[in-house]
Amino acid sequence: MEGRGQVPELTPPDCVVLGLIARHGAMTPYELKAKVEESVDYFWPIPHAQLYRIPARLAQLGLLREETEHTGRRRRVFHLTDAGHTALTRWLADPHAPEPETRDPAQLKLFFADLGDAGDVVALAREQAAQHRRWLELYTSRHAELGARQTSRARLLKLAILHEQAYVEFWESLSEDAT
Repeated sequence: MEGRGQVPELTPPDCVVLGLIARHGAMTPYELKAKVEESVDYFWPIPHAQLYRIPARLAQLGLLREETEHTGRRRRVFHLTDAGHTALTRWLADPHAPEPETRDPAQLKLFFADLGDAGDVVALAREQAAQHRRWLELYTSRHAELGARQTSRARLLKLAILHEQAYVEFWESLSEDAT
């Protein structure tokens, strides 16, 4: 199967699967789900059902190799192929990234806030400020645990900290302005 013609453009979830298997070795879809939850899920959630479909599709494209255990639960284990490594390397080398996607339910409520009571905006702003302060504390503590190491995770946590600081500042300001 490996190297079967032209590979279609990979989606971000495809690249997450390839990247996690490249980083951690062969995995079952269940193990992929756990790795997503402890890593990229904070900023790129992937529905669990997709994590069971994506590896099989990537195997059909020759980017992963599927192996079924012969005993026990007969789990499906996916291994990165040379073609999968090449596709991942090509994706990483491409500096272009699509426009960011923001699907923030609080922003959706804020968009329609003029249709509700004025107090609803204050309550929303206070709740969002508190939620983003919790995320800020989490990211700050995780960043501190890494110390001075400048890993990709440390850089990503730094970006997350700046992002959450901006959200906290915005929602706190909105809460004060709306009262």
